Amino acid sequence: MPELPEVETALRGVSPYLKDFTIENIVIRQANLRWPVSAELAQLKHVKILALTRRAKYLVIHTDQGYIIGHLGMSGSVRIVSQDSPPDKHDHLDIVMNNGKVMRYNDPRRFGAWLWTNNLANFHLFAKLGPEPLADEFNAEYLFKKSRGRRIPVKSFLMDNAVVVGVGNIYANESLFYCRLHPQKLAANLTHKQCERLVLVIKAELTRAIEQGGTTLKDFLQPDGRPGYFAQELQIYGKAGKPCPVCGHVIESLIIGQRNSFVCPHCQKKA
Repeated sequence: MPELPEVETALRGVSPYLKDFTIENIVIRQANLRWPVSAELAQLKHVKILALTRRAKYLVIHTDQGYIIGHLGMSGSVRIVSQDSPPDKHDHLDIVMNNGKVMRYNDPRRFGAWLWTNNLANFHLFAKLGPEPLADEFNAEYLFKKSRGRRIPVKSFLMDNAVVVGVGNIYANESLFYCRLHPQKLAANLTHKQCERLVLVIKAELTRAIEQGGTTLKDFLQPDGRPGYFAQELQIYGKAGKPCPVCGHVIESLIIGQRNSFVCPHCQKKA
């Protein structure tokens, strides 16, 4: 699944071709995604795009009539193509612009979403989301208070979008490794100092990933067709059976909250 850095990279990649231009029309080839594509999108014509932003892993396209909300799901991607470019098998939606370009959405598993709202402040999918991980609101004091009484693994805690958005499986694993915290440690047992370290590392990891174009995953390409370059720097994610880059012990895998987790039993002791 594309994680926050991949979504941010996609946003930055498509923005120059969409912002301040006008949507001529939206072509919907497959409406049955995670949720049905909003019927309003098929009616949009001659609508100006004012801005593009991101909330958690959602792309938000601000128009002069309302907001298009996009989610890439498990295997989705967006790219910019010319209007005469023929669609591929899994190209489900085109946003056709007045500059000769098309933002094309491809999703083999069809678990993404394209929705419409007139009121972003009351959009139902955003109602219970926590702060953005790169925002000032996500700080040690906030994380420490949120962790009190939470007797769940710290990895699950960090991946809870009600706590903080966008810390997905890859970056939760990586951040806990850098902080030398076992992913099964109870969130309630985090110290204030550990929260300070976690916040700093999460911000640094996500920022570095965004700068390098997102993690290279088989399902993700940047809008210009180039893969991201951050995967080569991953320390522990996906490396079960390989030596820890710090101590040389064998990296182990385990399942936490139905997700693969990776841990060095020497560097990340169950304390």
